[in-house]
Amino acid sequence: MLTVFAIPKPFEGHIGMIQRNAIASWRKLKPGCSMILFGDEEGTREAAREYDAMHYPEIPRNEYNTPMVNAVFEKAADLSDDRVLCYVNADIILTSDFMEAFNRVKNLTSFLMVGRRRDLDIEEPLHLGDTGWENEIRMRAMADGILRHANYIDYFLFDRNLYGQALPPFAIGRTAWDNWLLYYARKTGVPVIDATGEVIAIHQNHRYNERSVILREDGTWEGYEVRSNRELAGKHAVNYNIEDATLVLSGGKLMKQRSKVRARRFLVTRFPGIARFVVSTARRAGFLAGEESRG
Repeated sequence: MLTVFAIPKPFEGHIGMIQRNAIASWRKLKPGCSMILFGDEEGTREAAREYDAMHYPEIPRNEYNTPMVNAVFEKAADLSDDRVLCYVNADIILTSDFMEAFNRVKNLTSFLMVGRRRDLDIEEPLHLGDTGWENEIRMRAMADGILRHANYIDYFLFDRNLYGQALPPFAIGRTAWDNWLLYYARKTGVPVIDATGEVIAIHQNHRYNERSVILREDGTWEGYEVRSNRELAGKHAVNYNIEDATLVLSGGKLMKQRSKVRARRFLVTRFPGIARFVVSTARRAGFLAGEESRG
């Protein structure tokens, strides 16, 4: 039915604890899902065994030892018999509302479902065996968590045939690759669904200790891998985010998303020549005076 896959960091200290929280929450999803943990980082094999997940240690990496997105997505499709796959960052807690959303979209011919996350400080292991743990963590996330911008995309639920071998060799976690996933779905005419209103995706806050990239105070990243990913994505794809969804899941129903950003991006993606003409004409007429096109 569904395969969830992830690439955990080493299971050390605080990051190890929150990754166990996340993976344990996926295992609690009903009626259940298959799970694949990729990579040979410390503790990954043991976590896979503990949470009844498949472990695939051998994944291609770049010169900075960063896993390659395309290789992981392709291998997940090879290893899974399920029609729907979901990549999730290994620090994201999911609860039953995720499966409810999955059940609403799973019968679409092809789709990509994403949603914004809520950042929450969690300093202790969750006791998922306790009755009411799910309601408690959801209430904490709603009360104390911070709903992040549409650029923060931490899970991707999609039909297994959506990407095939089209993914460029992005470095995981180095920006732009997630934007490209939305861009490609839009470019190929596949519905992109914003499930933010239905799914509380809880991101457990943690420090970033990446040596090859720099996280600036404004939330942007710099470094060779970041520049490489942006070049691979292309100038249009890097601007895509959840606001470019074509559908919104709300109240258990799929509704059309109406957005000026989405309409402009649709022209740029599908009809770039027409988009340039429209923007040029509008500027000459004074409608876009002083506005910078993000197309």
